[in-house]
Amino acid sequence: MNAGTLGNSLEGGKAAEVLESLYGARPGAADRQKARYRGLLERFEDSFPHVEGTRLFSTPGRTEICGNHTDHNGGRVLAAAVDLDAIAVAAPTSDGRITIESEGYPRHQIRIDDLARKVSELGTAAALTRGVAARTRDTGHSVGGFCACVTSDVLKGSGLSSSASYEVLVATILNHFANGGGIGGVEIALIAQFSENEYFGKPCGLMDQTTCALGGFVTIDFQDFSHPRVRAVRSDFSGSGYVPVIVDTGGSHADLTDEYAAVKQEMKDVSGYFGGSVLRDVSRQRVLAALPLLRGKVSDRAILRALHFYADDIRVDRQVQALEEGRFADFLGLVNESGRSSWTLLQNCYSTKSVDQQGVPIALALSEILLGENGAWRVHGGGFAGTILAFVPATMLAEYLSGMRVVFGPASCHALSIRTAGAVMLDL
Repeated sequence: MNAGTLGNSLEGGKAAEVLESLYGARPGAADRQKARYRGLLERFEDSFPHVEGTRLFSTPGRTEICGNHTDHNGGRVLAAAVDLDAIAVAAPTSDGRITIESEGYPRHQIRIDDLARKVSELGTAAALTRGVAARTRDTGHSVGGFCACVTSDVLKGSGLSSSASYEVLVATILNHFANGGGIGGVEIALIAQFSENEYFGKPCGLMDQTTCALGGFVTIDFQDFSHPRVRAVRSDFSGSGYVPVIVDTGGSHADLTDEYAAVKQEMKDVSGYFGGSVLRDVSRQRVLAALPLLRGKVSDRAILRALHFYADDIRVDRQVQALEEGRFADFLGLVNESGRSSWTLLQNCYSTKSVDQQGVPIALALSEILLGENGAWRVHGGGFAGTILAFVPATMLAEYLSGMRVVFGPASCHALSIRTAGAVMLDL
């Protein structure tokens, strides 16, 4: 199948069903996505003419709901895939190269016989691509050449995991083109995480990649990092009457890698005092009992961050149960508890490097003013700058969006829906 034939398939009834399953049934959603895919197909045909075997791929972004900075210390998390995604038009090639044109970035090309990490590529899309290919090969799977055009509406720096979405997208293309779709979603997530950690140079847990790969509400227990326990959460959230909203406060994550690394390390400093490698190895009771001795051996901030870990780790299970039982008021109360814990104990709502810039706390405070006893709000993702997540009653959505946009700008707010599908090759 070439790009032209694939474009014609977008007009069929099956395509309409596939697009609705990915992007929901909101008026105009399917037409917007058709236009988006058609535009990418045209770019692909211009960039890579006369290729066959062309297919469409999609990987969602994700929203973190509970378990803020718990995954990297062996904790539990609750997350969900959202209807913003990275998409690709791709075709297999026999030239031994992976060539990708990603919108907003320079074209990059890697040879599949040269997958060693390159220091010069740190922090680039090429590093992510090379790392995914290398880890796919090193875990016993096949790697083949392909060409692709990629675009994404997963907001960069939003906490919706644009990098994880891209990594999982590349791994999914390799999975289908070179491995017959036989690599499971959790293994794809592990491949993507390795790429971000070792090739891109950013320390991260596994929550982002797992949720992007699997889709829906997902709870993940990272007690065993090599075999995380993943479970889908059954919830009719679409009938809850609440809309997830991401608010971009305008802060940049560009200079915050050391802040994220410090959260992980300080938690490990506490566990290391007791001979553990991560906080999951040490009980909260042991930490509290040893508190007089622990102070001075680790920083006070490390102790507070450890206390956040224990509280949010337990909170995940309570939220999962509330969702599955349809107790949305209890679920929202726990979202607020998690948000307060992140603000006061984890301390990742602004960076100590620039205390004059506190967009996230302002957005949290304004959310409380606008919503009062209705809905919930919390820092989103890694924190320190960027975005918050709010659950807004549908009846108050227009008022909330208006109030936040006055402060943070007309393009700052993004109402989302939960996407049930993970990373997919579209079957049109």
